[in-house]
Amino acid sequence: MITCIVISEDAGDRSVARRSGSKIAGHRAAQSKGSPRDMDSGKVRIGVDIGGTFTDVAMEYQGAIVSTKVLTDYTAPEAAIIRGINQVLAKAGIGLGEVDTIIHGTTLATNALIERRGAKTAFITTAGFRDVIEMRTESRFELYDLNIVIPPALIGRRDRFVVEERINAKGDVLLALDPTQLEPLAAQIEAGGYESIAIGFMHSYVNDVHERQVRDFFDVRLPAVMISTSAEVSPQMREFQRFNTVCANAYVKPLMASYLNRLVDRLRSEGAKCPVFMIHSGGGIITVESAAEFPVRLLESGPAGGAIFAADVARRHGINQVLSYDMGGTTAKICLIENALPKTAKTFEVARTTRFKKGSGMPISIPVIEMVEIGAGGGSIASVDSMRQIRVGPHSAASEPGPACYGLGGDKPTVTDADLIMGRLDPDNFAGGAMKLHSDRSTEALLAEVGRSLEMDDKTTAFGICEVVDESMANAARMHAVESGKELAEYSMIAFGGAAPLHASRLCEKLAMRDLLIPPGAGVGSAIGFLKAPVAFESVRSAYVRFGRFDAARVNTVLQELQDEARRFVLAADPNATIEMECTAYVRYVGQGWEVPVTVAIRSYTDADGEAMRQDFEAAYAQFFGRPIDGLDGEIISWSLRASAPQASAESVTRVGRQREADVAVRRDIFDPKEGRYLPAAIVERASLQPGDYVSGPAAIVERETTTIITTAYEAIMQADGCLLVTLRAA
Repeated sequence: MITCIVISEDAGDRSVARRSGSKIAGHRAAQSKGSPRDMDSGKVRIGVDIGGTFTDVAMEYQGAIVSTKVLTDYTAPEAAIIRGINQVLAKAGIGLGEVDTIIHGTTLATNALIERRGAKTAFITTAGFRDVIEMRTESRFELYDLNIVIPPALIGRRDRFVVEERINAKGDVLLALDPTQLEPLAAQIEAGGYESIAIGFMHSYVNDVHERQVRDFFDVRLPAVMISTSAEVSPQMREFQRFNTVCANAYVKPLMASYLNRLVDRLRSEGAKCPVFMIHSGGGIITVESAAEFPVRLLESGPAGGAIFAADVARRHGINQVLSYDMGGTTAKICLIENALPKTAKTFEVARTTRFKKGSGMPISIPVIEMVEIGAGGGSIASVDSMRQIRVGPHSAASEPGPACYGLGGDKPTVTDADLIMGRLDPDNFAGGAMKLHSDRSTEALLAEVGRSLEMDDKTTAFGICEVVDESMANAARMHAVESGKELAEYSMIAFGGAAPLHASRLCEKLAMRDLLIPPGAGVGSAIGFLKAPVAFESVRSAYVRFGRFDAARVNTVLQELQDEARRFVLAADPNATIEMECTAYVRYVGQGWEVPVTVAIRSYTDADGEAMRQDFEAAYAQFFGRPIDGLDGEIISWSLRASAPQASAESVTRVGRQREADVAVRRDIFDPKEGRYLPAAIVERASLQPGDYVSGPAAIVERETTTIITTAYEAIMQADGCLLVTLRAA
């Protein structure tokens, strides 16, 4: 399911009041002037995705997409947004005041967590549980490693404080909170210069009375300090994940609130009159106020836009099994999509210290589009390890200083430098000629850091780097598929992002995949995905119900509360939305440690319905594990309800076969990995291709934002909707 996190109504109002005088608070009034659904009435909408290297901008105008890529500005990310928006507006010949909606996604919150550059944050918890976020769980990501290094807690021990209180798992107050202990604690936090406070008490997901009591006290006592409570951010059981999530939210909250304030202020000063919406990690649209109060929702907002983009393409082409492949300047993301729906999860990890190892990162318990992300983008830096093997990533040259070939001061070899030496990029026509690439600087960087130590020339070094990064992505895809019980040979790939089309054909060869689609606008796919995203919100919470003692009144209460909360957030983004809802219960057998999702009808239940729900659970369990377990009772642990405005139905596309061979006026040598040598490759402008035109590999199909490389085993056929279908050549 496409998801978001539930908060209470008074929390949302309180968050705006706490930011009195901020541009975000004042931004609420602008919401009535536009909505994310303005796409349906032909108005002007802009999607903006801030990546680690490039900021992508895509504008929907008069039925077409106008797009651009600009280097990300780390000092002032909003400045790159303004530059990109002005470029697409200039192409269309309109002004910023004519834009109806801006939809934005960013990895700034994720980067702040990875780089540990958030606010100074205090964590207040139940006495006796101060070290939960450091003790973690019994799970070890390297079971037999005696010297295993556990990732450090986000909030250090000296920044964690306790109060005497206790609520049990049923929500009963065992030890009432004594308010007199809060004043000395406030004095400590004030003296410590903390900018943000995270509050997480035991079992507050059932009864948050003590969290609210502490929150209200600090609202008055320290009004300049931002506050996050676990019952608002992630009202779910399992204290380690819940505490970690509220700490992450508090840690990035001042940074994101400041950024969003600056963005709204800058847009207004440039003449924007439209509302700004944000994409959350589940792929739905929320208001900028909600995003500022709960920035943890934005951790995977950029990649989520890419998954939405791929799902839309899959829906139009009628492809039921898709591997989405998004490779930008800093990372590569892989997501499984079935029946035009991306695979989702209710928890994920940020900043893994060991690649592919679950448990080596920071767990965040928010619903999210599930994907594998590795540090293998165009700007990923190559090096040689102690075993004299080539390693690529996770460190990136990003936009500052960028790959060596950019000529902006970078001197480390990157994947982009290797692609240039292999002939995949035209040094004189990069980004439509807007930037000249320097092959000599790439050669020197490749040799200095990798080639000379391994006694290889620049071309062999470039080949080695690209093979390492391609194999890393192939391994990530294989592992993700195996964990999901899927066979990738049965899937089609949809590739997008500035660097993905350069590597997708080779990746298909490694994964034995027959078909690959490169959509129009692939270079800015995530930004276009934002324009396809629905207004959506998912309420989640833990509420225990056992089938053997089925409590229909409790079920009805939970469902009603979830509906009310989700509906409120959807209407905040689009007051005129027609809302569709779907609910999922997470159920397990008594004694098991994890749950399986079961679809639940949204209706009024009676005590007699417990048996029917048990049967639905056993059917879902059998789908996962082959058969149900006889004689064991089941229990519902958590609930998730998604409310969304309906999406416009996608027009189906009929596949076009090869009809005419495209004219080729230019050729250049491009290294073909399968052949192991440079071959004269056809260079074709994508804009020159008509439906049915085909280009046989080796070839490069060029456009402003990216280049699609066709290896010798494949050919590309232009489709009626502008997609390139790259498929295996007939024997």
